[in-house]
Amino acid sequence: MIEEVLPDLFRLEIPLPGSPLKSLNSYVVRDGERNLVIDTGLNRKECWTAMVSALNELSIDLRRTDFFITHLHADHFGLVGRLATDSSKTYFNRPDSEIIESWSGWGAMVDYAAINGFPREQLESALNNHPGYKFRSDWVPDLSILKEGDVIEVGEYSFHCVETPGHTAGHICLYEADKKILVAGDHLLIDITPNIQCWSNEEDPLKHYLESLDKVSQLEVKLVLPGHRRLFPHYRERIEELKTHHRDRTAEVLYILAREPRSAYGVASEMTWDIACNSWEAFPVAQKWFATGEAIAHLRYLEELGLICRESGSDVVFYTNR
Repeated sequence: MIEEVLPDLFRLEIPLPGSPLKSLNSYVVRDGERNLVIDTGLNRKECWTAMVSALNELSIDLRRTDFFITHLHADHFGLVGRLATDSSKTYFNRPDSEIIESWSGWGAMVDYAAINGFPREQLESALNNHPGYKFRSDWVPDLSILKEGDVIEVGEYSFHCVETPGHTAGHICLYEADKKILVAGDHLLIDITPNIQCWSNEEDPLKHYLESLDKVSQLEVKLVLPGHRRLFPHYRERIEELKTHHRDRTAEVLYILAREPRSAYGVASEMTWDIACNSWEAFPVAQKWFATGEAIAHLRYLEELGLICRESGSDVVFYTNR
């Protein structure tokens, strides 16, 4: 599907088969000199077919097209290696590019999940079938690194980079002040909550995400162009809903820990999830993975606030209220 959002700015709906996200919103800014494609879809046949068909319909010449990728997740980054040409620039951020450069496999994440209570044997098999692994980019083109305040000029549009860490360490939104639009990636979504995961003791992504919500709330925005689902106005109301969601989540975690110490995996098993399963045991392993990562993010946030602490003396980390 192609939707013209504003003159020469189009939303392409790129299918994500088997994903609860359903599709990715890729955005194309068409210009006589250089075009810009924002986010691309997974590196798989269905995404490639939809993307190429839409670009052909819009008469987009890839030799005169640059790319901006909001963050490193494969549903946004995966196809760029096939689309970029020798004359393309691929704009990206430094923190996420450093993860790509230092990537050595899932081992460290599996180890961290295991010490947080996740059964290792379940996880290793599931990660080999993870979309982020199966449908990643075949190769990574040279990346043009952007930071806060940098500007991409394309046609009648002037996009300012707004660093919004949280969903990933380097997530960047694009703000067009004259048109009052925010290309939000996965920072703001209308009817689903962006997944905030943590897989390191050195990170506090929920803190960064909440700070990023406050940051973008200062902008004047008439329309949000998110990475998934429908476009929406009234973005400050949505920001308040997301902040309330995380306040409720942290309260739920504290309530769970009030009964007895729990590992992150144990906390996740007792949290409330919007998924059509009758029990934690019925969750697909991939959903347990996402849930545990989100539980860790909330535990790290509460730990840094001094509201919970860790118990020592076990191979698995247990948390308890102070």
